[in-house]
Amino acid sequence: MDTLSFNEISFIVTTVILCLTFCLLLVMLIKGHSNNAYFMKSQAELSGRLMQMSEHNSFEQNKIEQAIAEQKLSLLKIIDEKLLQVTQNVGTGLQQSTAKTNETLLALRERLATIDAAQKKISSLSEQVVSLQEILSNKQARGAFGEIQMQDLVSSILPPSAYEFQVVLSNQKRADCVLKLPNPPGKIVVDSKFPLESYQALQNANSEHERLEAERFFRASVIKHIKDISEKYIIAGETAESAMMFLPAESVYAELHARFVDVVEFSFKQKVWIVSPTTLMATLNTVRAILKDAHMREQAGVIQKEVSNLVDDVNRLDERVDNLAKHFEQANKDIGEIRTSSAKIVKRIDKIEEIEFVEDAETKVIQQKNAI
Repeated sequence: MDTLSFNEISFIVTTVILCLTFCLLLVMLIKGHSNNAYFMKSQAELSGRLMQMSEHNSFEQNKIEQAIAEQKLSLLKIIDEKLLQVTQNVGTGLQQSTAKTNETLLALRERLATIDAAQKKISSLSEQVVSLQEILSNKQARGAFGEIQMQDLVSSILPPSAYEFQVVLSNQKRADCVLKLPNPPGKIVVDSKFPLESYQALQNANSEHERLEAERFFRASVIKHIKDISEKYIIAGETAESAMMFLPAESVYAELHARFVDVVEFSFKQKVWIVSPTTLMATLNTVRAILKDAHMREQAGVIQKEVSNLVDDVNRLDERVDNLAKHFEQANKDIGEIRTSSAKIVKRIDKIEEIEFVEDAETKVIQQKNAI
């Protein structure tokens, strides 16, 4: 229930007093004024009662004001406590909210940094894809792309003496790569160009008619390229009887062997071997083994000659060891004879010393007799 204000309570008390006074006056008027003394006495009593009521009213009003003041102080204290508690709760909530907001912002910043880095990588990859598309759409750039891939494979597997890039043949045709194999088979030419436009048309065909036209175009392009390689890079007495056509895309190689078997058979007849990066790697490993075997065969004569020379040296050393042993035996014999001669000489010296000792004794005896 709401608490009445001081003004409302004063108004109510005053209203009650006025009502009571009006009622008393009516009673007095109804009974009449038979006696003025009684009227004066009643008036005096009424005045006294009114004074008492006024004093009582003032006293009650003071009590009410005191109670209102105490209640007001209590309410203010409660309100202050509530406000302090609300302020503390709000402060704690704001701190927690600020901490969570900071954590959220930090996580958001990290995610934005990650997204930004991913966006940069995607942009870089897009640029690389666009660059690759530009390379593959340009015939010269596409040839350089296939040539670089082929060169990387060849140089990573074979020794430098086993290959050569950009070789001008006797017919003034420039070969992308020449593998230097021993005869037979001899030098093998590797061409790195491939018909990408016809393959793209085959992949982009939507209708049956477009697919048939694309297949016809692809078959004709590959056959023409095989003929060009056979005519340009197979030279009797200079190169091997076969050459290789390098396709830097495994998809083109798979498409040929899956759907254009007649083209592959035509390449066999023309002695042009179609290779992809995977099959070229296997072929180069085989070539490396052949080169190693050929090198060992070339060195076999040298090794055999050196072994023969080594046998002669061993025989000669054996003869010299025998001669040295004979010399040692002769030296031992000479040393033995020298020792025999030395022993004879020592004996003769001993005999001579004995003779001299006898002569000295006889001389001493003669000298003693003469003295006597």
